[in-house]
Amino acid sequence: MESGFTASKNVKIIYMANPTIKIIKKIMPSVVSIIISKSLEEIEKELPADMMPLMPFGMPDLKIPEDKIDARGMVQVGGGSGFLADPSGIILTNKHVISDPNAEYTIVTTNGKKYKAEIAARDPVDDVAILKINSPAIKLTAAKLGESNNLELGEEVLAIGNALGIFQNTVSKGIISGLSRSIAAKPDSEQPIQELRGLIQTDAAINPGNSGGPLVNMGGEVIGINAAIVFGAQNLGFAIPINAAKRDLSDLKKYGRVRRPLLGLRYINIDDNLQEKMKLSVKYGALIGSNIPHHEGVILGTPAAKAGIKEKDIVLECNGEKLSGEKTIQDFLEELNVGDTLNMKILRGKKQMEIKVVLAERK
Repeated sequence: MESGFTASKNVKIIYMANPTIKIIKKIMPSVVSIIISKSLEEIEKELPADMMPLMPFGMPDLKIPEDKIDARGMVQVGGGSGFLADPSGIILTNKHVISDPNAEYTIVTTNGKKYKAEIAARDPVDDVAILKINSPAIKLTAAKLGESNNLELGEEVLAIGNALGIFQNTVSKGIISGLSRSIAAKPDSEQPIQELRGLIQTDAAINPGNSGGPLVNMGGEVIGINAAIVFGAQNLGFAIPINAAKRDLSDLKKYGRVRRPLLGLRYINIDDNLQEKMKLSVKYGALIGSNIPHHEGVILGTPAAKAGIKEKDIVLECNGEKLSGEKTIQDFLEELNVGDTLNMKILRGKKQMEIKVVLAERK
């Protein structure tokens, strides 16, 4: 689109439509807010006794304003973001956004319409979840899912979501600042710290509540799901690559659930410090063992145990490629499916051996 006026006989000033605005208008109908609600009764059960000031007869005074409690006794306790991946009502978001099994999830579209959503699937490894709106009469606009395997540093991107759970349809702009990032994240106070790998780093502002919203390229395609920020830092946001979510969508359509491969190992990646500390014979690979008390390195009944891998073995290679800090066992598993064979080179004492492991389905 262009428009202009004649400034003189020989000069015409041209105004080009802002491409960012065009992309926002294209993607925005696909973006949704997710309202997380719980019953007042459930909230009372979950609050520790020492946090509940007592009224006469021992009844807790939660002091939740009446206007925050709906006719069914439900209270909004949080919010997040998501986006439509299919016009039938399939929505992608983060697993940590819909982690509460006792909560209800309501979808709010950009035109203000509300729909009750059901959890269709949770990825057991990546921070990805799929919701489903069960309303046959709805007509929704799905986002176009792009490709996250060929991203380049410096590409311009937009992050869209329900910032702070208050400011719906917030848009921020930035670039892709890093690729294949790994961070240790704590989804909430009830869950342990977990490592998220293969992330897209961006300086586009991502705030609490933006989680689950789309990271969009300048072609209007979703290339990531906004997932995490680093508190105390500036312009450090991370997104799950969209290809991980596309794999989950394919599984859901084909099997009715997300299928991820299970190996059955706990391990510590070897670096110079660990090699020196434990007097290991190699400076790379993965030492089989757990740094969590009462947790074994080889989990009983899993493919790794059945294949004969033992505690204190060192995995040197997977499928002919050396392990490193940049490519761990988990990174190899990301590329494999249930039923695939993982060829592992193992160092046991001074002896090297080849072990083949057929991956099972993670439950």
